[in-house]
Amino acid sequence: MIMKGQKISDRYQIIKSIGEGGMANVYLAYDTILDRSVAVKVLRGDLANDEKFVRRFQREALSASSLSNPNIVEVYDVGEDNGEYYIVMEYVEGKHLKNLLKKRGKLTVSEVVDIVLQITNGLSVAHDSYIIHRDIKPQNILILENGLIKITDFGIAMAINSTQLTQTNSVMGSVHYLPPEQASGKGATLQSDIYSIGILMYELLCGKLPFKGDNAVEIALKHLKEPMPSIRDEIPDIPQSVENIILKATAKNPKNRYADAREMHEDLKTCLDESRKNELKITFKYPENDYDDTKLIKTIKDKKEEKPKKKEDDEKIAKKITTNDLNNQNKILIILGSIFVGLVVIITTIFVLVPYITKAKQVEIPDVTGMKIVEAERTLREAGFNIADEQIEQPSSSVNEGEVIKTNPIAGSIRKEGFIITLYVSTGDNEIEIEDYTGENYNEIKGRLETLGLQVLIEREDIPIEDIDNYEEGVIFKQDVAAGTKLSQGDYITLYIPKLDNKYPDFLNDNYTLDEVKDFADEMGLNLTIKEEVNSDYAPGTVFYQSREPGKIVKEGASLTVKVAIEGSTFVPDDEIGNPDVGDGGSGLQ
Repeated sequence: MIMKGQKISDRYQIIKSIGEGGMANVYLAYDTILDRSVAVKVLRGDLANDEKFVRRFQREALSASSLSNPNIVEVYDVGEDNGEYYIVMEYVEGKHLKNLLKKRGKLTVSEVVDIVLQITNGLSVAHDSYIIHRDIKPQNILILENGLIKITDFGIAMAINSTQLTQTNSVMGSVHYLPPEQASGKGATLQSDIYSIGILMYELLCGKLPFKGDNAVEIALKHLKEPMPSIRDEIPDIPQSVENIILKATAKNPKNRYADAREMHEDLKTCLDESRKNELKITFKYPENDYDDTKLIKTIKDKKEEKPKKKEDDEKIAKKITTNDLNNQNKILIILGSIFVGLVVIITTIFVLVPYITKAKQVEIPDVTGMKIVEAERTLREAGFNIADEQIEQPSSSVNEGEVIKTNPIAGSIRKEGFIITLYVSTGDNEIEIEDYTGENYNEIKGRLETLGLQVLIEREDIPIEDIDNYEEGVIFKQDVAAGTKLSQGDYITLYIPKLDNKYPDFLNDNYTLDEVKDFADEMGLNLTIKEEVNSDYAPGTVFYQSREPGKIVKEGASLTVKVAIEGSTFVPDDEIGNPDVGDGGSGLQ
């Protein structure tokens, strides 16, 4: 059991537990070598005792550690300490999308498109390296306070066999996003991730999943057999282009889906353009329902009972048994016994002696930072390691061009002899000239600068009330590094955006529920008063009045009164009475 203050591999000091799951426990830790906060995920339960799983987990997590993208949680290290298998990741202060859905119910079309654009941006990098996530779901997508999306759990997700539908703790949540090809027992491809993104997109927009059931098998069968529900039945005014993206992503036949995340990303870029709003509904070139579900559900046939032999037959057989027969049976037993003893000896040799004899020596990875490639490779080989065929090039202001910046796994890690080490080689101090970013969207600029290796901070700044109409949400209005300045990788720049999210919403026309109004008041520190009234213009439960005008600035401690229609309201929808004008409160629920 991991305890507070414990050091893993004499390096990562545990600060506190920040999450528990069926596959792993997650801890906030301090990296005593690189002086930074990290998240350490430690395998638990049967997974840590499954040698085959552990090997695959380490291999896939190391592969994921090569991915570098603002929308992917970075994997720093993979290791083992006293039987505890762990991965060390970038520590991200954010909530996963499942939490956001629970709070908001569902998201707007523009919000969802932005989120999925970021997800496909991150997955594009993975797919370019043919790395498949295999477990895209809201719980594996983090959203930061500034709106940045981070995909997590590459290491564990890729090591799990998604076709095993019996692990109720982990797969029951994942089966809602399970592609038909995996449900039918086939392997995952890049397009398997695309299917899961499509299901996620539907859930974010509708606030519910397209396929539900009492158990994992029932849900998987629906993914195989039932057509994808039309999102326009839930949101009639949604652009056809957005529905087309969901339908294409969730096509049951992978031939009808996007080839990879990059292709889906490019389609998402223009889906809200006016020219695509009323495009024709997508049709598929290849047949959809060609899956066989026999691999998913194994039928157990009753074993046929043998008919009892007649008494006369038994007596005849008994008479045929002779002393010689008994002697033959004894000989057979002796032979079988000898074979059994021999097998025991062989098995003992294979599972006890051979591993002991061939057990690889554990070696510490030497620090080759600052060495030329040839020297670094020689040092690592002398220590007993193999070198990856390809090096990864990165700019560096502290390491000369052509010299090693770091290794993966990092220096000081313990690995078996023969482990393959990847070298990160400096391309020199590639300075980055800063431009004037005012008037640009901060998310786009942040992603671009982080890709170049800069550290980007986002500050929300209060705006005087009289000037508030001159600013836009999410648009940069100043920066702390002047245009024309040159920065090196690792340098910091701060971008300032206006703090405009403290305005009163229109509770009626934005369809706020009473619970959502309460959440808003709690978040903004308002003194909320709720009055229940009979009002024939609105359905029971509708918030039809607010004391603060929509769009006005919210101040902490202010009073807010809302009125809610209650039972007894004789609400009749406009289309039933033929009169769209029901007063200045609107026309019922939108």
